[in-house]
Amino acid sequence: MKDLFSDESPLATAPLAEQLRPRIPGEVIGQAHLLGPGKPLALAFASGQPHSLILWGPPGVGKTTLARLMASAFEADFIALSAVLSGVKEIREAIARAEDAKVRGRRTILFVDEVHRFNKAQQDAFLPFVESGLVTFVGATTENPSFEVNSALLSRAAVYVLKPLAADELGRLFDRAAERALAGLVFQPEARERLIGLADGDARRLLNLLEQMRTAAQTAGRPEIDGEFVESALAQNLRRFDKGGDAFYDQISALHKSVRGSNPDAALYWLCRMFDGGADPRYLARRIIRMAWEDIGLADPRGIQIALDAATTYERLGSPEGELALAEAVIYLAMAAKSNAAYKAYGAARAFVAQDVSRPVSEHLRNAPTRLMKELGYGKDYRYAHDEAEGYAAGETYFPPGMPPVSWYEPTERGLEVRIGEKLAHLKELDRKARK
Repeated sequence: MKDLFSDESPLATAPLAEQLRPRIPGEVIGQAHLLGPGKPLALAFASGQPHSLILWGPPGVGKTTLARLMASAFEADFIALSAVLSGVKEIREAIARAEDAKVRGRRTILFVDEVHRFNKAQQDAFLPFVESGLVTFVGATTENPSFEVNSALLSRAAVYVLKPLAADELGRLFDRAAERALAGLVFQPEARERLIGLADGDARRLLNLLEQMRTAAQTAGRPEIDGEFVESALAQNLRRFDKGGDAFYDQISALHKSVRGSNPDAALYWLCRMFDGGADPRYLARRIIRMAWEDIGLADPRGIQIALDAATTYERLGSPEGELALAEAVIYLAMAAKSNAAYKAYGAARAFVAQDVSRPVSEHLRNAPTRLMKELGYGKDYRYAHDEAEGYAAGETYFPPGMPPVSWYEPTERGLEVRIGEKLAHLKELDRKARK
């Protein structure tokens, strides 16, 4: 067994993250929802047929590793591009290499890291080569592909969502690193727990922290690490990511629930915690918009506009000035009337449609732009609501024939939905009278 401080230590020749990079899918820690038995990526590896995909997840959860494992599993050439550093020239060179590989009878996995940083034209440049099968495209992104990846490229690639590693998964990685590359260095339980908390679900960050601890231990000439040594050895900015052991997604959950719970002070606390921890304000802006739609909804539609305006303001001002707009939006949403009635109605309707048969459109609701359609009865007996009393065709039916009655949207008795509920009740009474 090699001594920790020996010149022959593996850490002296390669970064710890590279030493511990999995060589087969079974060595990957985390992402069991994708790599477990019968799960999507496990099936993809077993099929022997690569397909284009986008790996979406936070840093350090295995996006690059999975792309490399695909190339190995499918015996394909691996070409990696960074959207931060690459341009048209690098894209052309990559395609030329893929064409050479095809001549040699080899497939090509084209991996694009931070794909969301490519502009529309650069993303579109991949399309013909993906469609022709010259390359299997694998994009990695920390941003929501729905917002950052062109729809044309998105439609040609399966999207897999990767999750931050849980504490127990990081613990397994910690133990693997200690066994394989940190022989001779002993971590006390509180030091192990603290380092796992600082990693915040990021495997690469954990391994980087371990490398820093090794260097610090070597400099101090001590083979045993306790919690106090971790605190003194690591830079302050590293501690800022975990000022209490909370994970990133726990904090965004606390922010969301504070807004939903109408507590502006708690909402501000969690917002500032995330700013302080280095969270991307653009990500927070998107989450604030989601809060407005999901939890305030039609009880106060102004909340939606305020959230959108705050996001736009941040885009124009940047940090730190633009963060005030996000803070004001959070305060407003926390104090706004709350309703998830529309959110629940949408979910219920989606669930019904997903399991229901494909019901036809009633003939009276169909347009009839041709004579044949008119002869078939399309549009016959349709009642134009604007010509009816109160602008409402009382008793009219808009659902497919034979569909059971539903009542998905039930307004709350809060905010604007009080008025909406009153109107719905009035219209239902008009329907009842008309049908009677």
